[in-house]
Amino acid sequence: MTHLITGGARSGKSRHAEHLAIQHGGPVCYIATAEVRDEEFAERVRQHRLQRPAHWQVQEAGRDLAGLILGHDQEDGLLLVDCLGMWLIRFFGPDDSFDEVEFARQRQWLLEAIDAVQGRLLLVTNEIGWGVMPMSRMARLYGDLLGRLNQDVAARCQHVTLVACGLPLSLKGG
Repeated sequence: MTHLITGGARSGKSRHAEHLAIQHGGPVCYIATAEVRDEEFAERVRQHRLQRPAHWQVQEAGRDLAGLILGHDQEDGLLLVDCLGMWLIRFFGPDDSFDEVEFARQRQWLLEAIDAVQGRLLLVTNEIGWGVMPMSRMARLYGDLLGRLNQDVAARCQHVTLVACGLPLSLKGG
């Protein structure tokens, strides 16, 4: 079972995904994709850790998200990936560069991994296309890439849920 959970910043999407993982009752592997770059974000990560059950296995993802998914997939298990937007940021450099070739390769592997998963897979992502178009070229590129990635992941997932104001709304799969 594959399930994409999307929503805006602080919409409750991670909390909803964690709730679904707890309800699963089997082994859970939480795959964190964010790269901590400042103290404020480090505090957000600490708060997320406090909300998760201590017995969950936690893996830190680099660029090879597909490898982690396939390497930790279990028929009776659940993988929770949080989140695709943070994973995409790993392909942007501090000098406004973007590793297009590596992202294209990793993106394709991720889509193939989603198709191949045997257990349950929850993927959290950001819905960013509802605001004003960003002024910077890199921010527009990020929005374009994440929007297309979200569409392709949603097409492959059996369930898609939008979370707004902490309320989940099923978009696909009931």
